[in-house]
Amino acid sequence: MFKESYIIAHRGIHDNKQVYENTLEAFSLAINKGYIIELDVRLTKDQQIVVFHDENTKRITNQDLIIEESTYQELNQQDIIHIPLLEEVLNLVNGKVPILIEIKQFNTVGTLEAKLMSILNTYQGKYAIQSFNPKVLYWFKKHYPNILRGQLSYSFKNKKISSYKKFILSNMFLNFLTKPNFISYKYNEISPQKIKYYQKKNIPVLGWTITNKKDYNYYKKYYDNLICEKFI
Repeated sequence: MFKESYIIAHRGIHDNKQVYENTLEAFSLAINKGYIIELDVRLTKDQQIVVFHDENTKRITNQDLIIEESTYQELNQQDIIHIPLLEEVLNLVNGKVPILIEIKQFNTVGTLEAKLMSILNTYQGKYAIQSFNPKVLYWFKKHYPNILRGQLSYSFKNKKISSYKKFILSNMFLNFLTKPNFISYKYNEISPQKIKYYQKKNIPVLGWTITNKKDYNYYKKYYDNLICEKFI
C-alpha cells in the first residue's frame, strides 16, 4: 500500500480558506492527483462516524461544538463546511486511491472501532488504520488481525500527560503487544538509524507532516512514505 506513492495527502488537499481539510472537496483534489488520502474519524453523540480532526468544531466552523457530545445534524448546522460521514467519503473514493484512517480515540476503545469495521467490511478499496493510542491497535490485533494497523507517535513534549506516559508512548514500548504493521512518526523527531531499525524488520515508516518541498526532498530518502500538506 505505501510503496505506491511518496505522497500521502494530509486530510486531503486543502488550504482551509477555499477548500477545507477533511472535506469531500479536499479528497476530490487528492484523488485527481492520485495521492493516498489521510483522514481522521470520530464518533458523534448519535453514533455516526464523521470525518473530522479536532475534538470540537471551533477551529474550522463558526460553532464551538464537541464532536462526541453533538449529533451529526447539529454538527452540520453551520455554513462553513459540510462535515462528511465516513460513508460519504468511501463512496467518493470508491477504491480510486488508498485511504489511511486515523482513529481519534482516547477513551473507551471498542465502540468506534466496531462501528468503523461494520462500514469497512463492505468497502472494496485499499485502506489502513492508525492511531496514537496503542489500545486501538491492540483491539484491531485481537479482532481484525488482517487489517493493516499503524502506530502514530512523536515526542509528546507539549502533551499534558505524565513523563512516564510520554516515555512509554514516544518510544513505542507497547509495540511488542500491538505488533503494528507500520510506524507513523513526526518526521523530524526520529533518527535515520531508528527508521532503518524498523525497516530492517520489514516495518514501513511514515513521516508526518511535511509542509514544504525542501523538507520533502530531504526526508523522502529516509521514509517509506511522507504525509504532506500545503505545498502539494
